[in-house]
Amino acid sequence: MVKLSTPTDVAKLLAQHGIRLKKKWGQNFLVDENILRKIVHTANLEQTDTVLEIGPGIGSLTQKLAEKVKAVTAVEIDARLFSVLQATLADYDNVELVHQDAMDFDWRAHCAQKPVKLVANLPYNVATPLFYRWLKEYRDCFSLFVCMVQKEVAQRIVAPPGGKAYGSLAVLCQYAGRCEIAFNVPRTVFFPRPDVSSAVVRITPLTNPSYDVGDERFFFRLVDAVFAQRRKTLFNTLHAALPFSKEELADAGAATGIDMSRRGETLSVEEFAKISRLLYTRKGSI
Repeated sequence: MVKLSTPTDVAKLLAQHGIRLKKKWGQNFLVDENILRKIVHTANLEQTDTVLEIGPGIGSLTQKLAEKVKAVTAVEIDARLFSVLQATLADYDNVELVHQDAMDFDWRAHCAQKPVKLVANLPYNVATPLFYRWLKEYRDCFSLFVCMVQKEVAQRIVAPPGGKAYGSLAVLCQYAGRCEIAFNVPRTVFFPRPDVSSAVVRITPLTNPSYDVGDERFFFRLVDAVFAQRRKTLFNTLHAALPFSKEELADAGAATGIDMSRRGETLSVEEFAKISRLLYTRKGSI
């Protein structure tokens, strides 16, 4: 097995293949055995599991996953890394490498039989848009997400109402799944060392969320509209963004007990669900 556990190992491997890393793809490779083991442990992997990995890079996490599960599909955007991955994963016949941008990947095709686990050190530039896509459109494709992300993104996912970190990402994740920060990760365990700290988040998607929102598409539209102008009151934001009169919004506030003069960033997920359900039900369709 090709060693990938120290910066020296990784630098030598990349030099052998003539690869210079591209900052635009967030290529910071994890080279710490302890952190790799913690990620695998957090995912509660079983021999029968199928795992998707985004951004395998040089294959350090892929190796650990392949040792634990039935099959791994690793999606990598950088074609130059395929020669590296073919070398580092040569001992594993249960890994499928796919050269593709994760934003264009056919998620549905890879969960035809049953939901899969997604375990990855996500490239930081695509982590947030991927979570939006997964949880809005493909939630039923996954049984678990265990992802390393920028620490700031992790904090936004679990943020409570009222603070700067609380936004549409927090509402989406906390509505669609059970979310937690599993552990923090220092910059020193990567090669090259990134400018920011990281954290591993664990999200268990909910097929049947705890809150009835009336219609999910409308709910997501409402939440996005509120946080697009987070300095405005709920009343003004919804009146500008959605087809409701001031009278209808005032009635909705009275019916739900939600003060429409509040800023949207102060609403809990439950309150967003309550106002969404009532407005959608009264309109019939939007």
